[in-house]
Amino acid sequence: MTDTPARLLKLLSLLQTPREWPGGELADRLDVSPRTIRRDIDRLRDLGYPVEASRGSVGGYRLVAGAAMPPLLLDDEEAVAIAVGLRAGAGHAIEGVDEASVRALAKLEQVLPSRLRHRVSALQNATVALTRGDGSTIDPQTLTTLASAATGRERLRFGYRSGDGTPSKRLVEPYRLVSAGQRWYLVAYDLGREDWRTFRVDRVGEPYATGARFAPRPLPVDGAPDAPATGSDGVRDGSGNGNGSGGGSGDAAAFLARSMRRMQPELRLDVWFGAPAEFVAARLPAHLGAPEPDGEGRCRLRSSCTDSLEWVALRLALVDCEFSVQGPPQLVEYLADLGSRLTRAARPA
Repeated sequence: MTDTPARLLKLLSLLQTPREWPGGELADRLDVSPRTIRRDIDRLRDLGYPVEASRGSVGGYRLVAGAAMPPLLLDDEEAVAIAVGLRAGAGHAIEGVDEASVRALAKLEQVLPSRLRHRVSALQNATVALTRGDGSTIDPQTLTTLASAATGRERLRFGYRSGDGTPSKRLVEPYRLVSAGQRWYLVAYDLGREDWRTFRVDRVGEPYATGARFAPRPLPVDGAPDAPATGSDGVRDGSGNGNGSGGGSGDAAAFLARSMRRMQPELRLDVWFGAPAEFVAARLPAHLGAPEPDGEGRCRLRSSCTDSLEWVALRLALVDCEFSVQGPPQLVEYLADLGSRLTRAARPA
């Protein structure tokens, strides 16, 4: 193989297989001399790939962990598997699959050949994920479109459905995607409203990048002004006064949290569980906090959240153990009413 760039890519693809390659075997695979292999290994090292060499009769070359991750080469099956996995996770806003995962998916789908994109779509369309039902299903293509526009600073158009079902058309400058555990949100500057807005991604329809670039505006750092809410999810569909300085995803997350707190009363939870803390923690969403041991085989959860009473009550019941709510009073009252209704529902007609 006389084409040096093509030979380096082939060599890199072989080395990314988790094994040690004898120099003679690499030379045979690439149809070059062992001396050429040594020179190519040096070129890869210069490019930042940490290639380790071992001496001896059974010595060879292998890639090891370095200070930074260099570009990876994936074959067709590996690329499809990663894309399908990222799509499945991002589409259901699974805990721990955050903005970085969506960025990775956007980058991967941008360079996938059309034949592989078709395979990814066919696999996803042919499978159904069994989810717990406490989050909204999102089209992964919507997520990657939003993520790519935010990264490339490109204006977006999309349809939006408010909490009461009112449709609208939006033209925005996307800032960041934020995963809130159950749902994804887009923080963006709405050009039509001339103000910052937060959008629930599962209510976004048919987004497309306009091709018009924009200079990022500073994200507000002070509290959000009084503005109409979009619906029962408790997230303001517009907030911010344009003051402050821009920042990264942490600023966007803080901005979303402030908006949620202003629109939804904060619930200060105080719940006793008749089960060990490890058992309860494995069955509660992480954003509700971590329970602390409270005696043998028991634990107590003291935290705050801005979720609805109905959702919190159901999540506590799904822990599947005895529990007692000490507060807040409105949650105690709702559970008592819910318990009465469930008891009546279990009686024969």
